[in-house]
Amino acid sequence: MGWFRPSGAPAPIVSVLRRGETRAAGAAALISRHRVLTCAHVVNDALGRDDLLSPAPPPAVDIAVVFRHGYEAPQQRVARVSLWISPPVRTAASTGGDLAVLELSEAAPEWLTPVNWGEMAEGQPLRAWHGSGQRITYADTEVKLCDGRIAYLDAALTGAAIGPGYSGGPLWSREQPVAVGLVAAHVMPDGTPFDGQRTVRRSRALPWQAVRDELVRAGASDVLEECSVLPAASAPTRAEEDLLPLLWPLLADPATRADHARTLARQLGYTAPDDDSAPSVPELAALLSTHSRALATLSESLAPGLADDKARTALTRLLLHGRFTGITSLLSVGEHHRLLAELREIVGTDPTLMPRAAREALRFTPLPEVLHAVRLPVDDIAHAVGELEAVSDSAPVPAGTPQVPALLYLVECVAAAAGGPAEAELRGWNERVTDRLGIHPSALAQRRVDALRWAAHRPSPVCNIHVRLYRNTSDPDGEFRCKLWLLRKDGLPTPLPSSESTPRTADEVARLVRDAIDGIRTEPGQEHHAPRVTAVVDRGGLHLPVDEWNPGPHNTFVPGLPIGAAFQLTLSCPEMSDLVRTRDAEQHRRWASGQGAPLIVDPDCSPERLTLLLQHGHRDTAQVVLHGPPGDRARFLELCLALGVPVVLWDRTAEDHKHAHRLDPVQPTGPLHGLPERVRSFRGDAYGDSPRHPARPSLVWEDTDPSPTGGLQLLDPSEGSVLA
Repeated sequence: MGWFRPSGAPAPIVSVLRRGETRAAGAAALISRHRVLTCAHVVNDALGRDDLLSPAPPPAVDIAVVFRHGYEAPQQRVARVSLWISPPVRTAASTGGDLAVLELSEAAPEWLTPVNWGEMAEGQPLRAWHGSGQRITYADTEVKLCDGRIAYLDAALTGAAIGPGYSGGPLWSREQPVAVGLVAAHVMPDGTPFDGQRTVRRSRALPWQAVRDELVRAGASDVLEECSVLPAASAPTRAEEDLLPLLWPLLADPATRADHARTLARQLGYTAPDDDSAPSVPELAALLSTHSRALATLSESLAPGLADDKARTALTRLLLHGRFTGITSLLSVGEHHRLLAELREIVGTDPTLMPRAAREALRFTPLPEVLHAVRLPVDDIAHAVGELEAVSDSAPVPAGTPQVPALLYLVECVAAAAGGPAEAELRGWNERVTDRLGIHPSALAQRRVDALRWAAHRPSPVCNIHVRLYRNTSDPDGEFRCKLWLLRKDGLPTPLPSSESTPRTADEVARLVRDAIDGIRTEPGQEHHAPRVTAVVDRGGLHLPVDEWNPGPHNTFVPGLPIGAAFQLTLSCPEMSDLVRTRDAEQHRRWASGQGAPLIVDPDCSPERLTLLLQHGHRDTAQVVLHGPPGDRARFLELCLALGVPVVLWDRTAEDHKHAHRLDPVQPTGPLHGLPERVRSFRGDAYGDSPRHPARPSLVWEDTDPSPTGGLQLLDPSEGSVLA
């Protein structure tokens, strides 16, 4: 038995729910942030199959799983079967199989640690938990027979017994912080030699050895690589060996080691021996290398008692080693808990604050996906914090001192913006963490000054949102990659974090646009300034019905509107400037000339005649209205753009010149400055009453600066990308 012993507290539980119910069909084991492992018959039960041992792979449908641990609020995720190893048929002699790996649609909660696995052996005392996750459901048992393929467990006739709802859950060792297998079944008196005259508390289990072998046979090497396996005590890992020379200078004294180890055990949820013994340094290293918050938690008790600079340097080296090798998280258990509690209150009041602070203050830091959105749900705070723990900011620090983690700078910004008691709490938290990490006080002071300056800054209103749309050749039809910029009246464009590596449907793009506009509406001074949306496309993209893309319902009560009806939406095609070097100068000249009279394309117009008109009689014209069949319109559109016409309007559903009157409600020849709003209003009328408003207006509107985002050229898709 090790010095650090598992406590009697409930283990983390992953519940697999029956379809359409809140009851658990069984349990599962978390093997990575995106995968859980359970028994195949549990999936059959969850899906409502009549035969729980059905070998047929299940359909590709969503399965609800719920994560529970301690006093954390349960969190639900959706999963689908990614690996199916069917249950053994009832007549088969083999007892193999009966495994399923479920792929989560989003990462598991940060507060739930993936299972550490160890081999099952006869004589091991074990504990199982019901899939409901209730604390009272623990069932203690012992391994009586185990041949590596199957194991039988017996329990004393006291306490709870393993029964329905336990299947698929991990069997936790009561001596080490590992799971050694999965609950597979319980034995019932059903006319077999175990009849009603013999009280039986016997269960069947799949040892970890059998699970591992089944994954190998199924070719699931990627799943197996994600499984964390606790090595045998006789074979220390490289990570443990590397920790030993760093631990000895700090914890060579057994009494000191015992004091800190007891504090560590209490905070990590372990129990320590009742005597005055201390864990060995290798045993301590084994815990530090397997528990992500153990090293930070140990340093929290070590730091205040350091005797001199030499000891401080030793602790700093230990912490840097842990972060560099990835075996430890930045924060201790207590620091993490206190930060999440404080941030939950702030985010609950203003869900846009953290993403905005991250976007603006950590401009050169790769941000986690959850901070790309305009609003941060309270349930995603832990994930955002966990991702940022591994990243340092890019600002300088005094020579020989640790870098400042990006998380601490973000906390300073959130504190400065929140003000009041929350500011004092977060600042105090930051000071304690930086002191523990050995960060120079001047480095924290500089971040604090920068954070105050950021919080005091009042950006000018956003006047335009640019949405860069493109497709790669391998992208599915109808899906696009996109990048968003905020263009302010008095500053450079601000890129919004987005996952350009993921193709998105048209409606998902619309949702990003709506979320971006909703987010900036909370900024001071923005409330009464509705920005225009510019879809930046290539020539093929000029014919996309971007204005009809619908983000869906805004909430339970308000239905969604197409983005072209909700906002002023225009098109821009910078590609034409790359193809025609005189285009930008012509655009500037036409805008500066006073705009001239709009040019309406009539049935007699040809490319040659349109060229002549735009270069002579309408040389100063800033607007052209296109009519006619689609093929002619497409040629005329590119000709107008090549000749520097900044505003072009057409009805993309018109079949010929007879449909020209359908654009009359837009007042194509009315005041030019009001055209985007008139088009938006018409789109709203058409969405509400399509038969009476058959036109579908498209509007190119190139601003005075044809490339206000500047960096667009640096972010062009790779060679071979197309937009269609």
